[in-house]
Amino acid sequence: MTYPPEGFTPAESRARIGHGDQRFETAVMQALTWQIQERSGMGVRVEDAPEDDEVRYNPVTFDEHGVPIAPASIGSARVERTTPDGTPLVTAGTTATLTMHAFGQTVHAPVRVVAIIDERDRKGFAYGTLEGHPLSGEESFVIERTPDGSVWLQVRQFSQPASRKWRFVAPLVRRQQRVMAEKYLAALRGD
Repeated sequence: MTYPPEGFTPAESRARIGHGDQRFETAVMQALTWQIQERSGMGVRVEDAPEDDEVRYNPVTFDEHGVPIAPASIGSARVERTTPDGTPLVTAGTTATLTMHAFGQTVHAPVRVVAIIDERDRKGFAYGTLEGHPLSGEESFVIERTPDGSVWLQVRQFSQPASRKWRFVAPLVRRQQRVMAEKYLAALRGD
């Protein structure tokens, strides 16, 4: 991330997780059903998900050179929000609490999904932290299919400690973030 908000620390991790269309589709479903977090040892409890009748915002579409090819628009409600087996997919506005064990305690980290990435060769989501999370910031999980068929997971984040309590232990929090980023990548690599 080139330009994080002032006062926030950026981080980015990326790993090849496979090859081919089937791997891409499987990884997308894993990302959009919180499996990256669950396979990383976190608990995920969805607190609230938007109703199916909400209007869908379609962002500006760009070509591979970054040139806009379709304007932003308001579309109809997204109908399909589950996997073929009925598991709900992450949607914009979904609120969840992530639970992890760190620093000898159980940490509850509330988040809200702020964006869904839904491009032909890039799919995933981003969430922002909510009050009660140790950090203030955002984190994205994007599955990318490159022209050679390789499938990648990219995790990007920017954050800062959310309160004085967490600022006091900021170096430990940053180390935990790096550990979690590696766990996220390993979760879909199959390590």
